[in-house]
This record gives sequence, structure tokens and C-alpha cells, in this order.
Amino acid sequence: MILKGFKEKSNKKYLNKLLSERQVNVSNGAIKSLGIILNIDEVNDLEIFKSLAEVLKVRPGKLKIITFSEHIQEDLNSWDACYHPKDFGWNGAIKNVELQSVLSTEFDVLVSYYKKDILELKLLTALSKGQFKIGILQTDERLNDLIIKTSLKQFDLFKAEAFKYLSILNKIDNNE
Repeated sequence: MILKGFKEKSNKKYLNKLLSERQVNVSNGAIKSLGIILNIDEVNDLEIFKSLAEVLKVRPGKLKIITFSEHIQEDLNSWDACYHPKDFGWNGAIKNVELQSVLSTEFDVLVSYYKKDILELKLLTALSKGQFKIGILQTDERLNDLIIKTSLKQFDLFKAEAFKYLSILNKIDNNE
């Protein structure tokens, strides 16, 4: 148990380092790819995120959903993969090769859709190469570039607000 506490402290220190060094680099182009990080313990409906991709005019092949659960569950057949605290090592190291490759993908927009204050979810958001990060209200505002203050159950409001702000920023391709 003592080692678990040291591991958590090293990951928190690494997270703070990542967030303090983060530079916002927003491109002027329209959204072509969308990444979503969610806590499957809080939200388990994949279809709502497909509808978000449709509204933002992102093709289905350019949508990637990263799911996380604090507990290992065997009955998640509909998801590609679900990651757990065991996929994280010391100092923010990612033990899972598949997760590492997803995090190195440069998404035009990354949506962090979770409420619980879980260190591993924050690490996923901070480690992701997403250019523009959108999230719902969280304890650490350094994680996201745009924060939309809604509850998890108000997904339609979140979707509408995300569309509105991304349209204002000229991130939605209106030529289709």
C-alpha cells in the first residue's frame, strides 16, 4: 500500500509537470479527427459520441473513443478496449502499447467527458496529443482549452455548446 501511495504521488508530480509545460497550439483548419476520453463507470452509451461526431462533421473512421474504468470488467463487448489503473506505471508511464499509440494520435479535438476526479483520466487527457481539448467542468482547469459546464446527463446541451463554440472558432467545415 505504501508503494501505491508513492506511485500516485509520482504520477501527480508528472501530471503537474505536463500541465505547466503545455502550450496551446490550435490550428486554423476544420476538425477532421475527434478523440474522446470517458469514464465507462459514469457514461456507457457509445452512440451519443457517434452523434457528436456527426454534428461536428467528423467521419466515423476519424473518431476514437478511449474508455477507462477503475474496475476490470469482462462484459464490455461493444467497446474496442477499456483501460484500467494497471495500465499506468510510475511517473506517468503507460504500460499498454495500444493505449500509448492512441495517445500519440494527433486529434484535432479531444473531448474529456468525465466528472470523477481520477488521476489516470487526467493523465490520459494531459498525455494526449489532441490539439484542442474540450471538457466538462473539472477540478483542474489546466487540462482543457474549453470547459463546458454541464452535468454528464446533459449530453445534448454539451453537444450544442461544443458545436456553437467550435463554429465561432471556425473549426466546423460548412462546405459539405
